[in-house]
Amino acid sequence: METSTDQDILKVKALKKMKQNALALLGVAVLLFIIAIYFKIPILQAFSEAAMVGGIADWFAVVALFRHPMGIPIWHTAIIPTKKNEIGENLGNFVSEEFLNREKLEIKLDEFNFAVKASDWLSQKENAIKIANVVSVNIIPGVLNTINDEDIKRFIQVQFRERLDAINFGDWVAVALEPLQKGELKNQLLTNLFDVLSNELINNKDLIRRKVKDSTPFLSFGLADKSITEGVFNGLYDFLNTAKDPNSEVRAKIDEYVYDFLDKVKNSEEMRVKINNLILGFTGKKEVQDYINGIWDEIKLSITDDLDKGEESKIRNSISGLIQSFGEGISQDEIMIAKINNFIKEDLLSVLLNNKKVIGDLISSTVKSWDGKEVSEKLELEIGKDLQYIRINGTLVGGIIGLVIYGVEQIYHYFII
Repeated sequence: METSTDQDILKVKALKKMKQNALALLGVAVLLFIIAIYFKIPILQAFSEAAMVGGIADWFAVVALFRHPMGIPIWHTAIIPTKKNEIGENLGNFVSEEFLNREKLEIKLDEFNFAVKASDWLSQKENAIKIANVVSVNIIPGVLNTINDEDIKRFIQVQFRERLDAINFGDWVAVALEPLQKGELKNQLLTNLFDVLSNELINNKDLIRRKVKDSTPFLSFGLADKSITEGVFNGLYDFLNTAKDPNSEVRAKIDEYVYDFLDKVKNSEEMRVKINNLILGFTGKKEVQDYINGIWDEIKLSITDDLDKGEESKIRNSISGLIQSFGEGISQDEIMIAKINNFIKEDLLSVLLNNKKVIGDLISSTVKSWDGKEVSEKLELEIGKDLQYIRINGTLVGGIIGLVIYGVEQIYHYFII
């Protein structure tokens, strides 16, 4: 792909070649003039004289646009560098008056149908991928590098704390536990709980025995610990089996305790405050705070790792798919197309028209800020090649006119004198 520097080099070469062609044609005219004088050929002399005059005159005209011919500061030469400010003002006025015209802009915008063209472009997969690449390679990493991690962590901490302070955990607990006051559900939960405890008690009988043995006097020689172990185990086991029965006295006391606790949670402000303080106190622990701080680090690391996968990046592919779907969605939504085109036509048009003087002044001031010599060189590089045809045509047309004048002169002498 050619860069702007490579293009400038090619333009310089093309301009130089055209100048040489124009100069060579003028040289041919000079040579013909010498031949005509030497061999006394009047018609050739008339042609070559007029060709030289035409070529030199047009050379002067072309050069005078960009610089003083042969460095001589002749009046009304080097027009572009010396009249740069006036050119800038005229260009600004021309653009603001001729281009920023409501009627003309409305016609062009209606013909262009920006919404349809934009949606067609976005709905093409390769274009959606291009945008997604720009976002995932440049924008997202740039944003992540710009963000201060400590500020984000502090923001998360503040938001987390404010959200917790706004929550009445007592109400949440009351709502969550309210179904327990319904007899069947509560009874089933308690029965399941006691089943689990019974099984765990059986599975840990040896552990109970060791604990009892470690706690009994050494002089008992293991006689007391066995009896105590059996007593503790059987007592707990009988208690749990009894508690499984919904009609047992143990179950009635448990039901009474659960009911009393739920009633306090639902109706006691003191209990709700205790629950809130308990939960908020837990969230204030260093371990919880460290976990919250680590959330941003994990998010940032996940994003970075995903973007490093290139074409396999889920974020990049999601963005690409979203853009493509957005383009396809617009193309199928006539209302959205009308709204977008109306925005471009009305709102954007209003901005342009309301600021057309500012735009004209911007163009004018920009041109004025340019260096005159640099502007002249850039313009010559862009249009100088085509202007050399003026020199070539001037030489050829001059020669033809010279022949015409010579012919008229001969006819006059032949028929009149």
